[in-house]
Amino acid sequence: MPEVAVAPHAAAAPEVPPRGGRARRGGRRPPAYLVVPGVLVALAMVLPLGYLVIRAAGAGERALALATEPQTLVIFANTALLAGIVTTASALIAVPLAWLTTRTDLPGRRVWAVLTAVPLVVPTYVGGFAYVAAFGPRGMLADLLAPLGVERLPEIYGLPGAALALTLFSYPYLLLTVRGALLGMDPSLEEASRGLGRSAAATFRTVTLPQLRPAMGAGALLVALYCLSDFGAVSLLRFSSFTRVIYVQYQGAFDRTPAAVLALLLVLFTVALLIVEGRLRGRAGYHRSSAGARRSPQPLALGRWRWPAVAFCALVVLLALVVPLTVLGYWLARGLAAGEPLRLVFTAARNSVLASGLAAAAAVLAALPVAVLSVRHRGRLSSTLERSAYLGYALPGIVVALALVFFGARYGGPLYQTLALLVFAYVVLFLPQAVGAIRASVLQVPPSVEEAARSLGRSGFGTLVAVTAPLVRPGVVAGAALVFLTAMKELPATLLLGPTGYSTLATDVWTATSEAFFARAAAPALLLVALSSIPLAVVYTRTSIAGALR
Repeated sequence: MPEVAVAPHAAAAPEVPPRGGRARRGGRRPPAYLVVPGVLVALAMVLPLGYLVIRAAGAGERALALATEPQTLVIFANTALLAGIVTTASALIAVPLAWLTTRTDLPGRRVWAVLTAVPLVVPTYVGGFAYVAAFGPRGMLADLLAPLGVERLPEIYGLPGAALALTLFSYPYLLLTVRGALLGMDPSLEEASRGLGRSAAATFRTVTLPQLRPAMGAGALLVALYCLSDFGAVSLLRFSSFTRVIYVQYQGAFDRTPAAVLALLLVLFTVALLIVEGRLRGRAGYHRSSAGARRSPQPLALGRWRWPAVAFCALVVLLALVVPLTVLGYWLARGLAAGEPLRLVFTAARNSVLASGLAAAAAVLAALPVAVLSVRHRGRLSSTLERSAYLGYALPGIVVALALVFFGARYGGPLYQTLALLVFAYVVLFLPQAVGAIRASVLQVPPSVEEAARSLGRSGFGTLVAVTAPLVRPGVVAGAALVFLTAMKELPATLLLGPTGYSTLATDVWTATSEAFFARAAAPALLLVALSSIPLAVVYTRTSIAGALR
């Protein structure tokens, strides 16, 4: 999920209306070469949710009984509590980090800006595995303290461990969103406030923070959606949220109707969250105080808080990056010493790259007509198709996977448990990232360029291929990189939909860690982090993240 500053819709630049106030709608009828692919994409996005609704509705009164039984309410409360804790904790980490690296004279602030964003490439299940391997009953710390007579460590499983893992590896979503907003804000209001004698803290509270609320809301939404859809960390840390219970119901019961009902409840929970955030965002906004070029703010001297601020940044990097990588390195060394084979790891890496690469290519091909329609031919049809394309934000991976398992087993025939069905699931889940990135690039292409090509005799489709597509290449590359990154890390869809015997880095990590074979899990986990860093670097150099890390 939603996979997002990384949020694709956050990357899109606002459209500037012509003189007279209102933005001009496309006067021409949308061409068939855009409408037909757009409709097919919308149908593909709706298919998993539609089939899930039909499956749950078929249970009749039993579905209502399952939805209202006490155990379901406990699962709902657990999931809401986890999302609330993680979102709050992420804000307490991300907002100070964003402010320190954009508004102050923090030593090495550009380095800290990069280091604090890197945990984005660490999947939560890898981070959860690292913390279990370090602080669990059979972990590194237990081995070190055993000779000293320490027989039991504080429990890492349950809500505390799940909240810790999800916070440390999802706060970058909020950090990048808030940091991008700070870089785009006019600093004159803050400087005027300090010039009138207000302290830095008072200025932040009364001037900066109100302007950051839209970005904070968008970033908090990303973190909350990530929590709702997370499966790996909550499963490894044995916390009963919706995703874990859905998977257990699917794996352990002959009748899978309860799993379908729970999956539909999770979708409704997610949609409710999106509606609430959308209404709150609709009431909030801020404007630059001048129309001139953006200028860099005068760095605020931290004074005696300079080194405590460095210590705060270092602590975050230590917990979110150094500890996991150190633990993985330790268990990798133990595995190599014990003769763990690496050959199978490279096979899993090849499978991961293949599936993620196919998904990235398919996603950008599907996203291009939707993005062009939404910008060049605005109207009810294009708006409906664009909203359908963003449906992936409301569909956790376990939900899409479960729906496609039900659909594929009954109607899929030869497609069931094939690479094609897995790639289709990836596209449904991560298409919003490609649409957002490409749409941002289409907005930057002047319509006059396309009109000039058509006036020279090119057809509409020829103009799209020869003129528009090359000009939106940065968005295509960024969108493909985002889809590749999130598909590499996707766990539940890969577990449920992968072909029989088809291992990926994500499934190898899951299989080994669920059986407490930490040494066996270390190599695929480290390789997964390394490969995930490549698309992040591409996004860093080509999209709004580059601006957010300046």
